[in-house]
Amino acid sequence: MTAPDVIVRRLDAAEAAERIDALAEVLIDCVEGGASVSFMWPMTREKASAFWRGVAQGMARGERALLVAEGPGGQLVGTVQLILAQPENQPHRADVAKMLVHRRARRQGIAQRLMQAADETARAEGKTVLVLDTVTGGDAERLYQRAGWQRVGDIPHYALMPDGVPCSTTYYFKRLG
Repeated sequence: MTAPDVIVRRLDAAEAAERIDALAEVLIDCVEGGASVSFMWPMTREKASAFWRGVAQGMARGERALLVAEGPGGQLVGTVQLILAQPENQPHRADVAKMLVHRRARRQGIAQRLMQAADETARAEGKTVLVLDTVTGGDAERLYQRAGWQRVGDIPHYALMPDGVPCSTTYYFKRLG
């Protein structure tokens, strides 16, 4: 599989609910591979499925947008979310969350394409400021910086890696023009 073989698109809530197993597989793979994305290892399929059911429910309420990267035959290889529901005084903002690429599909430009699609989706939703956080010093930092994200700062010992080791988190923002 190469990046040109991958399609990036927005799912609706019904499609997300139908693809829970594939979404869970990507999340479990990323956590197993050491990604600090709010979950600890070992991660059960039940926990991963419950997470994605909650995402689909949030999508149905208009609170989230889910973008996926699909390889040949529709095989799901990556995801990213926009959290659209924000406080009343921040209708122009969205949070980027759970940027996940299956380990077998990494280093092919898929994450970059997911982030570009997140920008386009945010604009279509009327959002002009995006915010995200990531593990300090992780591979994703280079991706975000190349895509025009501005580093705000680090918080030491903010979260735990899936194996329980504390890690720092770096916050970024991006203005959409």
